[in-house]
Amino acid sequence: MAATAALALALTLAACASESGPPTLTWYINPDNGGQVEIASRCTEAAEGEYRITTEVLPRDAASQREQLARRLAAKDSSIDIMSLDPPFIPELAEPGFLAPIPDDVAEAVTADVVQGAIDGATWRDELVAIPFWANTQLLWYRKSVAEKAGLDPSKEPVTWQQIMDAAAEQGKVLGVQGAKAESLTVWINALVESAGGHIIENPEAPADEVELGLESDAGRAAAEIIGTIGREGLGGAGLPTADENATMTVFQRDNGSFMVNWPFVWSATNAAVEDGTLDADLVDDIGWAIYPRVDEGTEARPPYGGINLGIGAFSAHVDFALAAAQCIVSPENQAYYFATNGNPPASTKAYDDEAVQEAFPMADVIRESLENAAPRPQTPYYNEVSTGLQETWHPPASVDPETTPTTSTDFITAVLRGEALL
Repeated sequence: MAATAALALALTLAACASESGPPTLTWYINPDNGGQVEIASRCTEAAEGEYRITTEVLPRDAASQREQLARRLAAKDSSIDIMSLDPPFIPELAEPGFLAPIPDDVAEAVTADVVQGAIDGATWRDELVAIPFWANTQLLWYRKSVAEKAGLDPSKEPVTWQQIMDAAAEQGKVLGVQGAKAESLTVWINALVESAGGHIIENPEAPADEVELGLESDAGRAAAEIIGTIGREGLGGAGLPTADENATMTVFQRDNGSFMVNWPFVWSATNAAVEDGTLDADLVDDIGWAIYPRVDEGTEARPPYGGINLGIGAFSAHVDFALAAAQCIVSPENQAYYFATNGNPPASTKAYDDEAVQEAFPMADVIRESLENAAPRPQTPYYNEVSTGLQETWHPPASVDPETTPTTSTDFITAVLRGEALL
C-alpha cells in the first residue's frame, strides 16, 4: 500500500511538473527519410524553452493520411497541433473549420518569396488556410540521345506531347507516363487539362449537387486524345495500365527509354543506383530535363503541383505556439536542408540558391520555374470523389476516347456528387 501511494504521488507530481513546463506540440508528419524529425529538433532548439515539438508519423499513402486526420479532427482531437497535409485535401479540412485561421501577419510572412503554385495550393475561398512547406512538380526528363536524333532540344525550346510521342514511335522507344488506376493518373489528367487551358472543375466552391465539370470541352478532349493515343499505340509500354512513378522511372532507365514526366526524386534515385552499381554510369550523362510538355505549341504548360503544406489544428490548445513553430519549420534554411537531404523541393524561392541544393540538384532552377506555372489539382471539399471518379472512367489508358470519355466521366462524377451513384 505504501509503495502504491508513493507511486501515485510521484505520478501526480510528474503530471503537475509537465503541465507547468513548456507545452509539447505534436506534428503529424508524412513518412520521409527523417528530414521532418530533424527539422522538429532544430525548431525545438530554436524555441529556447518556449515549446518543444514531437512528431507522429501518418500512413504512407495520401488517402489514408487524409482519412486518419479527418476522423480525428471531426472528433475535435486537441492533440493535433501541426499537420503535414497533401494539398488536394486542404479544402476538405478547411471547409468544416478543422484548420485554425492564419493571422494576416503570419500569412504575409509565410508567402513572401514563395512560388505561386504553393500559394495557390494552400488557399481556399481566397484565404490562406495552410502554410506552404515544400512544393513538388513534375519535369520532362529525356534521354539526350533520343531527343537529338529526333531533332529536339527541350532545354532550349519547349516541346509538345505530339513531338515526344512522334519521337518515341519513330525510334521504337517507350514514353514514361503514369497510367495506373491511382492518384498519379489524376495528376496526369489534371496537368493535361490545365495545360490545354481548361479546368476539371469550373466552380470548385460550389455545393456538391451544383459542381460543374469542365471535361466536356476542347481541353478535356485534348487530354483524352493524348492519353488514349499513348495507350492504344503502345507508346507507354505493356505495363502502362499499372505504371506508377517508380515503374515509370524503371522504364525510362532502360535502353528503350525516351521521355518521361515525373517528380524530381528520379534524379537522386538514379544516381544512387549508379553508385550501387545497378545502373551504368553513362546513363546519368544521357539524362536531360526541361519544363513539362505543352499540349498546344503556343500555350505554356501547367505542370503538376504537389508537395506538403502545414495545417494548424483548430482544436489545438496551443495554436499560437503552433503558428510560431510552423514558421520556423518553413524557414528557407530548413527548406533548403530538406531538399538537399530528402529530395523534396522548397516552396521558398530563396532556398533554391543554397549551395547544397544546387550541388545535389543541378535542375533546381528548372524546378523553381516549373513551380511558378504549376497548377494544383481540383481544389474542392469533394476531391476524393472527383479523383476516384476520374480514375474509374479514364482507365485503362487504351480505353480513353476523346469523343466519349469526357462525357462518361462527367456523368459518373456528377451522379456520385448528387448521391445518385456510388464509387
